[in-house]
Amino acid sequence: MTKLKATFRKTIGMGTLTVMFVVLLAGCSGSNNNADTSNGAQASASPAATESTSTAEPSAGGTFTYGRPASVTSFDLHNQITSNNAFAIDKVFESLVAFDSKGEIKDFLAQSHTISEDGLTYTFVLRDGLKFSNGTPVTAEDAVFSLNRHLTVEGPLAISATVESFKAQDDKTLVIKLKEPYTPFISELSNFSNGIIPNNFGGVSEEEFFKKPVGTGPFVVETWDPAGDVTFTKNTNYWQEGKPYIDKLVYKLIEDDSQAINQLKAGEVDAVEALSLQNAGEIKDGTDTTVVTNGSWVTEQLFFNTLDEHFSDVHVRRALALALDRDGLTKALTFGYAQTANSLLPTTIPYNANDTLKSLNFDAAAAKEELAKSAFPNGFSTKLLIASGNSTRAQEAQIIQAAGQAIGIKIEIESVELATFRERFFAYDFAAMLNSGQADSPEANSILAFQTDPEGFSKSYWTHYTNDNVTKLLYEGQKTPDGDARAAIYTELLQTLADEVPYIPLYYPDILIGARSSVEGLVVLPNGSIRLEDVRVSK
Repeated sequence: MTKLKATFRKTIGMGTLTVMFVVLLAGCSGSNNNADTSNGAQASASPAATESTSTAEPSAGGTFTYGRPASVTSFDLHNQITSNNAFAIDKVFESLVAFDSKGEIKDFLAQSHTISEDGLTYTFVLRDGLKFSNGTPVTAEDAVFSLNRHLTVEGPLAISATVESFKAQDDKTLVIKLKEPYTPFISELSNFSNGIIPNNFGGVSEEEFFKKPVGTGPFVVETWDPAGDVTFTKNTNYWQEGKPYIDKLVYKLIEDDSQAINQLKAGEVDAVEALSLQNAGEIKDGTDTTVVTNGSWVTEQLFFNTLDEHFSDVHVRRALALALDRDGLTKALTFGYAQTANSLLPTTIPYNANDTLKSLNFDAAAAKEELAKSAFPNGFSTKLLIASGNSTRAQEAQIIQAAGQAIGIKIEIESVELATFRERFFAYDFAAMLNSGQADSPEANSILAFQTDPEGFSKSYWTHYTNDNVTKLLYEGQKTPDGDARAAIYTELLQTLADEVPYIPLYYPDILIGARSSVEGLVVLPNGSIRLEDVRVSK
């Protein structure tokens, strides 16, 4: 049986909306302070991805300061998943392949790759002249060591394919052999967790290495406070000649959304992560500020604990889905920076079935009829858990509360501090909660594995939803080549989720980054991270 990958990301204050977002990675996008997850597929961003532009003449050099809602606590790429760490790790370490702003997989440290017809052999040829930031050459043996370490450590973004071997054919050629086909493999290799590190940690201890990491990325860690800021310097050995253009990158910890906005407007930071939906208009219309956006791999959701006495009843879950006006909620809360969800998978991910899925749309009469079929026809009282500090989530909760009240379900909103929120849902100490799911790579399996496997890392995103046919379809989708057959598998799987609603997809938020108008070349990725190799700041 194929080992499933699990991903979870958060963005405090979010944005990786995600509670990625630090709620969790996996994740990230238009709202704030949340916990999210991940998993994705080739995407075409929704709206078209934008880059920051400036009318003044940009120049190389200088410092780019980025306001972020959570500090970087670790650079161990194999043991991390939350966005606060992931989006720093990906500035230091790079993978053989990577996804661009449209979610398309491109060769990166590899100049080329081939996949055998049987899907079992992957061959990568490294670029000429690759060096680590300390000037030592990058070889295929480094890639073997990196991937073997990931396979051994496993971690939250474990290598899910059943690997037979990683082998350096020569200094530049890496050959990976699988025991059985695993279609998402090439996409998952683009995860930050599959970055290349020096063989044997470059001769230092593991602990010492991750305190002062050496990678191939555009930046090198200069100073780092796990409870505060990180300062990066330019990697002078970077393989993209002449890049990055900036000399320094500062990740500045700003935990309060309003403070982040004020510092952006005052020019104290050049950009802020996880711009909340409600603040987007103010920043977009600002004299010296702008919004850089992209479609995302995020789905905002209402999650049910299927171990709870009430939400173990499928008729209760269906009743609440029918009672909720998702279109109205989306229009009221997202200011045009999101679209109503019809499927668990965002429209930026292949096989999302958004156009064909029959979901439980708003119908108050049908909602009451559905509740009458349940074990609680006269209604009941329950609680909805949310992380505090996120105004969008608070408003979502109020709308859901009103929808429940309309059919006899009394919902108490329980708002707790983010760390407590995470502890609670990890322990299944909730009846229902608001959170986000997000892909870490452009592959449908990314979200589906995280949210439908009751035995996986996240236990179906801590809902413990279990459906044997869904699990069977999940594994079939992993082994089936891309094409109509795989599409049919995911359509059936997604329809089952729409019918049984272990979670209600609410909307797909765009990723929003607030930036100074003087910033040029900022690229937003659909997982909520940003590329900074081309960033320049006008003087």
